[in-house]
Amino acid sequence: MDASVDRIAEPWGSRTPYDRHGTWPARVDTHLEAGVAPDQVERWVRAASILHSDGDAMDIAVVDGRMAGVRGRVDDRVNRGRLGPKDAFGWQANASRDRLTRPLVREGGSLVECDWDTAMERVTARSRELLTERGPGSIGFYTSGQLYLEEYYTLAVLARAGIGTSHLDGNTRLCTATAGEALKESFGCDGQPGSYDDIDHADVIALFGHNIAETQPVQWMRILDRLEGGDPPRLVCVDPRPTRVARRAAVHLAPRVGTNVALLNALLHEIIRAGRVDHDYVRTHTVGFEELASRVEQCTPEWAARICDVPAASIRAAAELLGAADRLLSTVLQGVYQSHQATAAAVQINNLHLVRGMLGRPGAGVLQMNGQPTAQNTRECGADGDLPGFRNWQNDDHVADLARVWNVDPATIPHHTPPTHAMQMFRYAEQGSIRMLWISGTNPAVSLPELSRIRSILRRKGLFVVVQDLFLTETARLADVVLPAATWGEKTGTATNADRTVHLSEKAVEPPGEARPDLDVFLDYAARMDFRDKDGGPLITWHDPESAFEAWKRCSSGRPCDYTGLTYDRLRGASGVQWPCNAQAPDGTPRLYADGITWAHPDLCESYGKDLVTGATDDVVEYRSLNPDGKAVIRAADYLPPHEAPDEDHPFQLTTGRTLYHFHTRTKTARAPQLNAAAPDVWVEAASSDAAALGLHEGDLVEVGTRRGAVRGRLRVTDIRPGLLFLPFHYGYWDTEGGHGPGGDTPGRAANETTVTDWDPASKQPLFKTAAAALRLVERGDGRVAPAPTTTASAPSRTGAAPATVGGPTALVTETDAPPRGRRTQEAP
Repeated sequence: MDASVDRIAEPWGSRTPYDRHGTWPARVDTHLEAGVAPDQVERWVRAASILHSDGDAMDIAVVDGRMAGVRGRVDDRVNRGRLGPKDAFGWQANASRDRLTRPLVREGGSLVECDWDTAMERVTARSRELLTERGPGSIGFYTSGQLYLEEYYTLAVLARAGIGTSHLDGNTRLCTATAGEALKESFGCDGQPGSYDDIDHADVIALFGHNIAETQPVQWMRILDRLEGGDPPRLVCVDPRPTRVARRAAVHLAPRVGTNVALLNALLHEIIRAGRVDHDYVRTHTVGFEELASRVEQCTPEWAARICDVPAASIRAAAELLGAADRLLSTVLQGVYQSHQATAAAVQINNLHLVRGMLGRPGAGVLQMNGQPTAQNTRECGADGDLPGFRNWQNDDHVADLARVWNVDPATIPHHTPPTHAMQMFRYAEQGSIRMLWISGTNPAVSLPELSRIRSILRRKGLFVVVQDLFLTETARLADVVLPAATWGEKTGTATNADRTVHLSEKAVEPPGEARPDLDVFLDYAARMDFRDKDGGPLITWHDPESAFEAWKRCSSGRPCDYTGLTYDRLRGASGVQWPCNAQAPDGTPRLYADGITWAHPDLCESYGKDLVTGATDDVVEYRSLNPDGKAVIRAADYLPPHEAPDEDHPFQLTTGRTLYHFHTRTKTARAPQLNAAAPDVWVEAASSDAAALGLHEGDLVEVGTRRGAVRGRLRVTDIRPGLLFLPFHYGYWDTEGGHGPGGDTPGRAANETTVTDWDPASKQPLFKTAAAALRLVERGDGRVAPAPTTTASAPSRTGAAPATVGGPTALVTETDAPPRGRRTQEAP
């Protein structure tokens, strides 16, 4: 049966209930452009979403050589045919009239069009000049979480072994660095222990700082369907905003921002006090429990209640659910990763699962989630500051093994100091030691903290900036060379989602004008630079996506993220395979650590760990003394107050975040009409009690100011916790029509005009949720309302205070019930 649903007004679609331990029913969601019927589609080409980290599999409809719509892939393990709003409508950005179609170079202060030879020769000439005059440390690369595996791997090889620089990182530093660091701290290695299939089996699902309804909407559909079925899970939600998750939770904890460690220590205190520890599991598979128990002994719910401003009874209720769960699934995202003591907090969530023995079984797992679609690839390929294949930069044997794969001398690969993280790279550019910065697929002039500083760095005389992107973004406008890139649907490559599922996305249409795939650009650069291996042969021997994938397989062989059992042909078959996939696991691996901890041994681990307070790197002697047998490490952490606290002039806390209808800095979603109309401009959220105290009302134009800058937007009065303000971070200071100039002394609409230059000591992830702020009226709304959706956590506290968010006829998605597949999920209870 088919149903047409307005998926802006009803973003999570219709319900298909199912029981615990059952199979999530399949359903095909389809959206075609007006006037195109399904039988007019000439080809359906496989792809996976690049607008969130779910990895929703879909097929692209091709008509007359253009994209004409999408449908969910019914046999995929991730989404079972469903599409979220960004999946259904975001593809339209590809055909936007303002796509970059020719390279640009700066002449006389202005960007002018040129041919590819001119642009690339300018890039290579500057590279050679800097290598000769200042060495490899003068060149840095800052990439994305939205390219493909083959592109990241190629970039890592040319940067590490070609240039020889340690300055390579991704904007994954902003969203998932803490996920990777927390997994390394606890398990010795990156890689998500859990699986999306755990949703089918869990009896308790805990979401820590993770608004899954808006960031991974298809998996929220899955949870909603479980909630409507037999033996539904109970939800624990930790979030200061009234998210859809919070409204369905059995226990909702809304702590004061920056106090996650205090809350988690109290939860651990209660679990240990109540005797909910799996001591057999702890003895067999972990080290460090005694220190944890000692550290949290005094962390009572009453103690945490004073710090977190959460009722002690609610903390006890949450601990009872977590402690009594038969199968506990926890998910974690930016409310932890971008907040104070980020890694320490994420590690305590791992500790919850270690002390309870909740790993490696259906329904018992942890997902330290990603924010971007290919963030996992950035990490595993070494384009995020680590070495490819989860190798340890401090382990000479690991470096030698990588040098063998690349056929270079180990000394070629920089590994004598920690790899440079993104925030430090921009600091080096500010100081002048980095003289060339190549930015691919990201928009730091909107996404990094304290934007006035970032703009000044990118404009700095002596810094040569290369930007590789689809549009003339805020960052591209400041570049010396702009390279037009092809994107999803216009090139071929693989993408790995947040639960290690690998998908192949294939080229459906030609890119516009002279735009090129990122892989082609990197290969062209490597050829022009004439990078060589130690025998004098070409350093990079592959020439297209498939040969690049085969090269990556050789690099991943025998490593935790082993891809050797995968091929492009295999990925054209069964949809979605989880790594490791090799001779020992030919069908992939649903969840890690089913047979114990596998990669934490001192000779194997990706990291020896860091001090969670200072970020100081441990060495192999310390690690071997702590963990000689390679068990999971239970790392305790004391609560420390945030660095910036409210005061008389800045009495509020400010947090930034995401909304369902947009991704990153809206480079794509602002160009999808249905998505842009649902959330067209920035807004400010405040609690009804705070608004009343200041005499503010829905729709008033207000200004949020911090010690760094200010943002103006219409006020949305919500049920957010008192004392907290919220700004969506997606909005830059240029819109798609070229309006809205840079902030300067004039308040803008980019949330990061206000955020602080500060980062977590261990993961080096910037802290976007810790600023102290003031709120003031600019002008009365006179009946206007905030441009915030009413369908999400931004819903007004008073019913009818704003018109309902709808999409209308152009936002209809056809939902087609699929016949039963005749099998259960991979595991029985």
